[in-house]
Amino acid sequence: MTVLLDIDQLRTFMAIAESGSFTKASEVVHKTQSAVSMQMKRLEERVGKPIFARDGRASKLTEEGERLLDYARRIVKLNMEALASLANAELSGRVRLGVPDDYADRYLPEIMARFSNTHPHVELTVVCDPSHDLIDRIDTGDLDLAIITDCDTHHRETELIRREQLLWVGSSRHAAHIEAPIPLALGRQTCQWRQEAIERLQSIGKPFRILYTSSNSTAVSAAVLSGLAISVLPESGLRPGMRVLGPSDGFPALAPCRIGLLRNRHEPSALADALAQHVIQGLDNISDARAAE
Repeated sequence: MTVLLDIDQLRTFMAIAESGSFTKASEVVHKTQSAVSMQMKRLEERVGKPIFARDGRASKLTEEGERLLDYARRIVKLNMEALASLANAELSGRVRLGVPDDYADRYLPEIMARFSNTHPHVELTVVCDPSHDLIDRIDTGDLDLAIITDCDTHHRETELIRREQLLWVGSSRHAAHIEAPIPLALGRQTCQWRQEAIERLQSIGKPFRILYTSSNSTAVSAAVLSGLAISVLPESGLRPGMRVLGPSDGFPALAPCRIGLLRNRHEPSALADALAQHVIQGLDNISDARAAE
């Protein structure tokens, strides 16, 4: 007799694999820990092999578990696609998108407008937070999709969709860039752009001081535009009144920043997939670069 895999068990299995814990997974799938344990016991009975290996408090996958995880993701995704394609009604419901405010002003208007036009019955909830916070919210199931910026964009299965040059910026009407030490307005300590800026200045022995710290890009830009500080921004973050500073101004070149799309693998949905396509179309410059090559 053919044994069929249970979709709900596979979703719970994916949640455990992503979170590394039965306890955390139970919160994601909204089940008790005992129910999660029972589901995994039954799943192991179905496949006939152990899929978890205990490592202290963490639950790591066995070799068979790793193989099953790949199939589980595809099976759950196909299940959602099948249900969506067979549904008679238009897509409706709610989808949740997280985005750092560095990119909200530049890209969100177009993405939201196009998505609303193609899916008028869908409620789109947008959360603006730093990338590290958005990753946490994806892990806990609070978001369906998140655009994350240079926050280890090879995190799990992040889809790299854009690259931009990171630039030193100052006010075009002021000269904060010639002060010593250089006054800086940067993100909080977990910000990779902040770390990049500090490391580059230290590498050339250029004195600096952190004058303003904020995770809000509008606040950082205000410090720059008022002539109080220098900062680092991606090319798309440049605003009228800003001046790009380069080696001729005494500022070393910065590494490009990477932008990726992170999906909620615990609860994939047709709505999230539809929104993801609009996000990719709105931000993608990777395929264009490959085509040019």
